[in-house]
Amino acid sequence: MAEQNEQHLLELRGVHKRFGAVNALNGVDFHVDVGHVMALVGDNGAGKSTLIKCVAGIHTIDDGEVLWAGEPVSIHGPKDAARLGIEVVYQDLALADNLDVVQNMYLGRELLSTLRRLDEARMEKRSREVLKELSVTTIQSVRQTVASLSGGQRQSVAVAKAVLWNSKLVILDEPTAALGVAQTQQVLDLVRRLAEQGLAVVLVSHNMNDVFEVADHITVLRLGQNVAEFTTKDTNQREVVEAITAGQLHSVPGMQEEALA
Repeated sequence: MAEQNEQHLLELRGVHKRFGAVNALNGVDFHVDVGHVMALVGDNGAGKSTLIKCVAGIHTIDDGEVLWAGEPVSIHGPKDAARLGIEVVYQDLALADNLDVVQNMYLGRELLSTLRRLDEARMEKRSREVLKELSVTTIQSVRQTVASLSGGQRQSVAVAKAVLWNSKLVILDEPTAALGVAQTQQVLDLVRRLAEQGLAVVLVSHNMNDVFEVADHITVLRLGQNVAEFTTKDTNQREVVEAITAGQLHSVPGMQEEALA
């Protein structure tokens, strides 16, 4: 677990989410800290997607507590999450291929001039600045259509769009899925830069190589429950895979053993 004297940016305590008779989340504890990458791993059906959708406001939790910077909060919709500074980059990226980089980054949040017209110059300038701050150098022009970009470049645009709005927590859902080796490395470098710039990052991934390259901590879900939490430097892939597949509880300070009964 992260250092006990740190105040977590986001903390979930005993969170439950039910869909009819199905307990998608059953007493889940989860946290992520400023400047850290927390990997969220587990097999299909473990509850990873449900958890991030609860954080993003797509689903409302049934029971439990959500704290933001130590204060209880309620997240009843995506606007509540956005107001806190939570942005999610989903696996499908939600980019419009026929629009250029600037138009995608400001889609639905366009800036207007005093004459109530689109302030193209200000949006273009800020788009360039954000990409530069993230050290994204592979995009030649912010006026390229997204359809002309590679998978890695598209992922960079989606991440830049997420951090454009003064976000404090960025959740990345399988960001390297279907990417080649070089593009994967670009995205992983970008994930580390987000943490280095003081954001909290949640990385949802099935790829253990990616997880061990960029994550500071790893939370394992199995069948909607916590089964392990690791500090990356103190574990190995075998232990994490064992927790994913066998659900064996490893000794983690503060973990609720009763949740696994």
